[in-house]
Amino acid sequence: MAEKTLYRIGVLSKMADVSPRTIDFYTSIGLIQPETRSAKNYRLYSDETLLRLKRIVQMKQDKYSLEEIKENINVWNKVSREEQVSSKLTDLSLHLEQLQRYVKELEPVLSQMKPHQAKQVFKRLVPQTAACVEALALLLNKGGLM
Repeated sequence: MAEKTLYRIGVLSKMADVSPRTIDFYTSIGLIQPETRSAKNYRLYSDETLLRLKRIVQMKQDKYSLEEIKENINVWNKVSREEQVSSKLTDLSLHLEQLQRYVKELEPVLSQMKPHQAKQVFKRLVPQTAACVEALALLLNKGGLM
């Protein structure tokens, strides 16, 4: 996974064309939030925050109130999160289909193995498989599907 680029307030303010005080204010009222803090306790902001700041600036220019901006941003984030979840679920579905193909390919091979050989293979598989099945069951439970 690629490492996220993080910005201190000064850099972010220049990139978004707003003052550092504006960033402080938007942070204090919850419109934006730092991704993390540096070792020296500086607030560090991500590219997503930069996009959000630019959207806020545009909405301010369009005469939206801060409350209207906050509501709009929350809706925008919800849609973005839903798209991310949908994408992850699609990826998961594709991986599950691939695993099913692997299982079908392995069944004839495993059935031809001697019992002690098959037992060794299953010993290595069981902990990972159990953890995966447990994670899927928890996910399905949270989604109200079980």
